[in-house]
Amino acid sequence: MSRRAGFALSMVLLLGLGLLAIYLLGKLEPYEEVVEHGPSPEVASSPYLAAEYFLRKQGIDARRAEGLEVLDGLPSEGQTLMLLADRGNMTPRQVERVLQWTANGGHLLFIAERLWDEEEGKSGDLLLDLLGIQQYMSDELDDDEASEPEPESEASEDYPQLTKLYLENEQAPAYIAFDTDFHLYDAQNRAHAWANSDAATHLLQLYHGDGLITVLSDPWIWQNRSIDEYDHAWLLWYLSQDSAVTLLYHADSDGLARLLLRHFPLALLLLALLIGAALWHFGVRHGPLQAPASRARRQLEEHLRGSADFLLRRSGQHSLLKGLQQDINRRARRRYPGFEKLAVAEQWQVLGRLTRLPARDISQAMRPLPPQRLSASDFTRQVAHLQTLRNAL
Repeated sequence: MSRRAGFALSMVLLLGLGLLAIYLLGKLEPYEEVVEHGPSPEVASSPYLAAEYFLRKQGIDARRAEGLEVLDGLPSEGQTLMLLADRGNMTPRQVERVLQWTANGGHLLFIAERLWDEEEGKSGDLLLDLLGIQQYMSDELDDDEASEPEPESEASEDYPQLTKLYLENEQAPAYIAFDTDFHLYDAQNRAHAWANSDAATHLLQLYHGDGLITVLSDPWIWQNRSIDEYDHAWLLWYLSQDSAVTLLYHADSDGLARLLLRHFPLALLLLALLIGAALWHFGVRHGPLQAPASRARRQLEEHLRGSADFLLRRSGQHSLLKGLQQDINRRARRRYPGFEKLAVAEQWQVLGRLTRLPARDISQAMRPLPPQRLSASDFTRQVAHLQTLRNAL
């Protein structure tokens, strides 16, 4: 193929590729696709994060706290404390501390957690019981007890499932979607303000000392998924206006296990791995099992050696040596009547005549035993002297 023919073929190929690209580009249509990745870890761990952001956007100083220790440095006046976490483990001392903080001029907002028990005369929710507020299931109430009095209005007939909050100088109420299954009852008639649906009362306000207490039947209205519905965000602003807000996420007293898990998770993991490794080390057999010795091979010498070792461990050296000395005295009495009545020196002389052993060996064997424990060599030597003397009788 000549150079001119090759150049022409290349141009034809480039032209064909260009036309194909133009055709394909004309068929392409741009589109947008939204991929949902779900809530961020911060949102998933904080159900009231949107409430915090909303309050800050309204110019309210809002912060989050993890425990009641925040009260150590929190003044009462100009502050709103919202207990939004489970209070099942709060102690009576912690409850008294919170109420004292409120009586000094603070605003306490909390959620009613337990139902009133008629038989026990209490609910078990320390805050509710001390304030005389009782919570019931709304379907257990009579029609005339279902709600507190409310102003006559056409709005009271609209949206019966919604809670309506009436304010002075306002023509229409605020609407909040509380859970209508629960009802709050002011047993001591201390509440000066309330909000209710057609079925039940869901918000009560009462004075406590120089402070204010707001009780809600449930907190779902301010969680991330519901705060933008109806007038939920407005109610949060209304209850916290003209104050700084502290949202408490852990009102109960944490146990040691929870504190360790929160602050030292890596250390607990390493400890668990260390314990597992130790159990594996001591649980695994190192080397083959040693088979028990055959009964057929055991001899009298082994039994005697085993018995001697057992007596030595159980009774000690002095007991064995004293036993040998007593055996020598018994043999001497049989060969020499009246031996036991002689003095020690005379007994040693008699033993020398009977055994024909030097006086030095007899005194070495029959001398009183020292109180301290003998060394292995001294013990063996003393046993040898005694056995020589006994065998000679």
